[in-house]
Amino acid sequence: MSGAEFYINFMRYLVGLIGFPLGLIIVVYRERIKNFTGDMAFAEKWFGQGGTYTWILLFGLAVSLGSLMYMFGTLQVIFLKLLGPFVGAT
Repeated sequence: MSGAEFYINFMRYLVGLIGFPLGLIIVVYRERIKNFTGDMAFAEKWFGQGGTYTWILLFGLAVSLGSLMYMFGTLQVIFLKLLGPFVGAT
């Protein structure tokens, strides 16, 4: 394994190990986050009353799931399958 491959793998695991707990912290402390940020007009419009809480919950879950998928390489595979034909990758 070359130095560049080691660095890339190390960063993938670091993103996963930081992102997963960060997403869970966002989910657990969503009420405090909402009190700090205030109402989000687009979330209230899309999700109805209390939509800001729902949006923060979905965002936290997306951060957790996305960082785990990135750490294990699943996110890269999905992007390659979906966007590969548009950028010339197979």
